[in-house]
Amino acid sequence: MSTRSSRSSIICQATRKFQEESGTSAVEFALLSPIFILLLLGMVAYGIYFGAANSIQQIAADAARTAIAGLNQTERQTLVASFVTNNAGGYPFVDASKLTYQANDSVADGSQFVVSIQYDARNLPIWNLFPGIAMPGSTIKRQSTIRVGGI
Repeated sequence: MSTRSSRSSIICQATRKFQEESGTSAVEFALLSPIFILLLLGMVAYGIYFGAANSIQQIAADAARTAIAGLNQTERQTLVASFVTNNAGGYPFVDASKLTYQANDSVADGSQFVVSIQYDARNLPIWNLFPGIAMPGSTIKRQSTIRVGGI
């Protein structure tokens, strides 16, 4: 009989221990879940912002590569305008109506052609999630340079 009573005593102790700790998981979840959710939303929002910045850089690079086919500055500007108008909406996180660009020969080096792109990123969700925290600029500016006339 003593083995049976020792087994029930062990089961009783284990049950009591489980009952004493049963609320700790709920308390830990209640304390840590807001922080976890805030971090998760922050990663998503900044991921969208960085995705948009990467798309803007890619548009500038692609437009500069397109411009290399032009024989003079005016023709290169026309090629850039055509590329941006026809293709900017196809890049992730970019609204083509919020995009502005400049395409000119470089002032510092006449053998370089520079495409500068600016994007008004105020409609991205990052600014709605964290209103009181320091954020990156709402205008994303990127540029790409390409040599004119080959190597």
